[in-house]
Amino acid sequence: MKKFFDDIKKDIKFKTAGPGKKLTTDTSTKPEAVQSSASAKENHHRPPTDGAQKAGAAALARVEKQQRPKVYTSQDAIRNQVKRQLEAEAAAVAEKENPTTFEESNTLKDPACLSVSGVYFTCPLTGATLTKSEREVHIKEAILMRFEEDPVEASVMMIHTFNKDREKVKAAVDIISKYVENICKNPTEEKYRKIKLSNKVFQEKVRIVEGSREFLEALGFISIMLPVDGQEEDEEFLVLTDEGADALELMKERRDRLLRGEPVRAQLNRQPQAFRPSAKAQHFELPPEFYNLTADELKKEQQQRSDLVEKNAMLRTKAMREREEQRNRRKYNYTLLRVRLPDGTLLQGTFYAWDRMPVLFSFVRESLVDGWQPFELIAPGGQKLQESEEVALAECSLVPAALLTFSWDAAVQADIAAAGQKSEVLLNPKLQENIRTLS
Repeated sequence: MKKFFDDIKKDIKFKTAGPGKKLTTDTSTKPEAVQSSASAKENHHRPPTDGAQKAGAAALARVEKQQRPKVYTSQDAIRNQVKRQLEAEAAAVAEKENPTTFEESNTLKDPACLSVSGVYFTCPLTGATLTKSEREVHIKEAILMRFEEDPVEASVMMIHTFNKDREKVKAAVDIISKYVENICKNPTEEKYRKIKLSNKVFQEKVRIVEGSREFLEALGFISIMLPVDGQEEDEEFLVLTDEGADALELMKERRDRLLRGEPVRAQLNRQPQAFRPSAKAQHFELPPEFYNLTADELKKEQQQRSDLVEKNAMLRTKAMREREEQRNRRKYNYTLLRVRLPDGTLLQGTFYAWDRMPVLFSFVRESLVDGWQPFELIAPGGQKLQESEEVALAECSLVPAALLTFSWDAAVQADIAAAGQKSEVLLNPKLQENIRTLS
């Protein structure tokens, strides 16, 4: 190595050309052209330019820097050693538990191998079972079909469902409510019974909200072209013609329905399913809908898991770990939960990742023959879940899937057994009839 540096330095000669002269670098040899000996000799004595001097010095500095070995601190050495050990352990565990490669794990799975075929929803208006992509269009169609039966109800649902901006919906509802209030307080005042469609407030606050005009028409307003002072052409107005007391009371009732209105949302179909006792109870194969990630993000997620060993080699505070756990929980939209009953039977259901504990307990209770009896649910790791706690499933690390253990209250079971009323069947008849073998 020393000889290498010496050879480099010989090629870059530094000479002193007398008092007041600059330090120069010999650049007489040029690879791109063959020079005569005379010109070579002449160039040998010609001082190099400033650029040549700087280039030579920079080249030497780069070479010396590249060859300098990296000095590790003791902390670096310890961290690298721990990292190597963790990587070796993780690789051994991964090979034992899942011998498939990264590419194989990202190939399209056979739907028959999935723990659940997908995430489905139920339309509250028609009862139809829908995929995530179908639900919005289906609900809009169902609402529009309701106009034939009840235009007031349909327009209320339209206002609260078709418009995503809740602040705009509230502003429109407040203004429509004010229209009704003014008419009811001043039933004979003609100005309150007319709405000029070119009015700035109507245009900016009411017209932009889908369903608002349909609701006004359902109240009894009709479209009429009327003259306007100072204008040659007539303008469109919505005018309420019925002045009867009964009509005013009916208008108030319809206004109240608008104020109470809520968006129509498809309900998550939990797809309750029972399985016979199985050693595969803890094995889950989930469809992409369970993840709040695209296909590329899923690949990145798996790569990040392989990099986790490096993070484990570094000291992290409890707060840092909790923040990371919170970020990880947001990656899941849904969770698939199985409950192992005392006889080994498995009860399975789909939940939102942010469903609360009472939702889970209610699902289990409705699936049992004797759901009125007190019971407990134990999460992986021995954590006892509390029905009374308004804590989300994701906050209990029950995403994207988990196996829970069910147990009856021992004291109550002893009393039932003593009375000779203990039931041998756990699940309700519908689930029991459709029990399957876990694939």
